[in-house]
Amino acid sequence: MSPRAFLAALGGLDFAHTFHPYRDRCPAHDRPDAPRRRARMLRQLLERAVATEIDALWLGRDPGHRGARRTGLALTDDLALPMHMERWGLQALRPTRGEPAREATAAAVWGELERIDAAVFLWNVFPLHPHEPGRPLSNRPHDARERRAGEALLAELIDLLRPRRLAALGADAARAAARLSGEREVIQMRHPARGGQRVFRAQARALYGS
Repeated sequence: MSPRAFLAALGGLDFAHTFHPYRDRCPAHDRPDAPRRRARMLRQLLERAVATEIDALWLGRDPGHRGARRTGLALTDDLALPMHMERWGLQALRPTRGEPAREATAAAVWGELERIDAAVFLWNVFPLHPHEPGRPLSNRPHDARERRAGEALLAELIDLLRPRRLAALGADAARAAARLSGEREVIQMRHPARGGQRVFRAQARALYGS
């Protein structure tokens, strides 16, 4: 599967009570061409990543309303978006307008990635933003049907990028990684949310010797 084919498969996902960052536009926060910007940045990242030896795929569970819902990039909020793109030698095209939003998980992840030189690609088990019915700026865990679709796409991403190992943030992401890892090493890291930031930081620094 090529990056373009992967994006086509991603674009075909369709679930109720989700926001599709690469197809949907948030009337409150998005620029008029926000879905196109998010899709373009992801395509550029994938094209760079397939030509790179990827040390690890860092895997979250699903996008939050202050993070990847806005940027289209896993574990990345508005503030981290320039760092994310610059890390791959690319230009950020911010899809949102107004005051940049900060997400605690993204801040913790990028606080560690700034110390790491290895090639790391970020993704979520379920790549759409799941929210409560009628509350588009809320967060909810993805359900079993959404997980199956997300894992099918994740399997394609692993095959496309061939990372050396998978680093999963939290138990849900770790279970998905274990099902799809094949012979790759799976490292379960504490999710930095809900009081886990100190453990996450220590694990990331031990993993990369930083």
